[in-house]
Amino acid sequence: MTVRIERARPSQVDALCAIERAAVQLFRGHPAWAAYAAMAIPPELLHGAIARGLVWAAMEQGEPVGFVWLDDALGPQAIGIGELDVLPAYGGRGIGAALLEHACQWARAAGYRQVHLGTLVDVPWNAPFYAKHGFSVVDKRDPAFAEALARDRENGFPDNLRVFMSRSLLPVAADEWSVWPAPAKLNLFLRITGRRPDGYHELQTVFRLLDWGDELRLRVRADGIIQREGELPGVPSDQDITVRAARLLQARAGIMLGADIGIDKRIPMGGGLGGGSSDAATVLVALNHLWGAGLDEDALAELGRQLGADVPVFVRGRSAWAEGVGELLTPIELPRRHYVVLDPREHVPTAALFQAPELTRNAPRATISSFVSGETAENAFEPVVRARHPRVDAALEWLGGFGRAKLSGSGGCVFLETPSELRALSIAARCPDAWSAQVAAGADRSMLHRSLARFQGAPQPEQVRHTT
Repeated sequence: MTVRIERARPSQVDALCAIERAAVQLFRGHPAWAAYAAMAIPPELLHGAIARGLVWAAMEQGEPVGFVWLDDALGPQAIGIGELDVLPAYGGRGIGAALLEHACQWARAAGYRQVHLGTLVDVPWNAPFYAKHGFSVVDKRDPAFAEALARDRENGFPDNLRVFMSRSLLPVAADEWSVWPAPAKLNLFLRITGRRPDGYHELQTVFRLLDWGDELRLRVRADGIIQREGELPGVPSDQDITVRAARLLQARAGIMLGADIGIDKRIPMGGGLGGGSSDAATVLVALNHLWGAGLDEDALAELGRQLGADVPVFVRGRSAWAEGVGELLTPIELPRRHYVVLDPREHVPTAALFQAPELTRNAPRATISSFVSGETAENAFEPVVRARHPRVDAALEWLGGFGRAKLSGSGGCVFLETPSELRALSIAARCPDAWSAQVAAGADRSMLHRSLARFQGAPQPEQVRHTT
């Protein structure tokens, strides 16, 4: 097999949908053909799954020839195979098996204990294929499958030929890699209300967590060494905030263990989306669990504050109204919204903005009710950034043609809130080639905390505990 498996990209949605339609042709003449022929993957759902890192493509000569899509809506401990398709011309080469195993390995590393799927019992590349890969038929009347079963019956799949199957996954051992999400954030407004004697600025803002972000890989070491694997442009390993976070936790809890840290960067660096802060928070939360350090959320948030003002909101894992330097947090529930997040690819140095003489530093204090009413929506940095950074200014102008575009944090990423994913996707598809656009949904509860709940719910392997 000469194919390479990699995470799917939003630009591949049309190609993956075409693969699915080609694979469906194999069911012509089967009793389920009418149901398959009437169905197609909704592109917006595939976009959302790609944004959350749940789709992998099998690539040959730069083009996808198959893909697997994981469905994370099945509950805290189980994940589903939403779709697994290979172009018929590439059948029999082990591509489907490689995609399946890759997805199951990732699911195990992410803390899932079971992989579920629905399939046809009488088709060789369906139930018999999955049985060869450790899946067993389970009772379709189990409440866990009620929604999927109802959807199958609604779509006309022959009930007597439809089966549900499941594969159990062993918990990750202490010396194996585990994977953890680090979500991005948006500042839905940002106001500077004063300056403290220590030089820090008093802020008011609303942090909105997203269902998209970086992914970190962590592996416990017995020798106490903490190191980052791989290169990160412009960031030496010892200066990386993730390494500093791990060492801070190690010292605070008296831990004798170490860790290897790998980072799959998706959040633009220096874009005002909290990428570094979120990565640090993920290290604190995940290693606190993996090391058995036993620190509570307040203690982790305080460690996070020492690393950066935005870190505590990611540690606590809730969208929040924030004050102080950003560390005084009040959880806030926000309506379901989708966002177009645009990266104009221009670095905006935060320190220079705080020192700008034209920055408004004494705005009147806002209230949650003024934010909810829409009266408070400005970003204090936006006028300064627009005047000093022409690419960001142009991005705000372009995105503002579709609604009220805003700067996130100190920039340079900008965003637009939309009431629907379809609207967001439509706008993102028109993004000029000089910039990049990402569609993401708001998440009042962090992906990181959902991940932690999975790992906490699974029996943990024995680990070396910290010294007292």
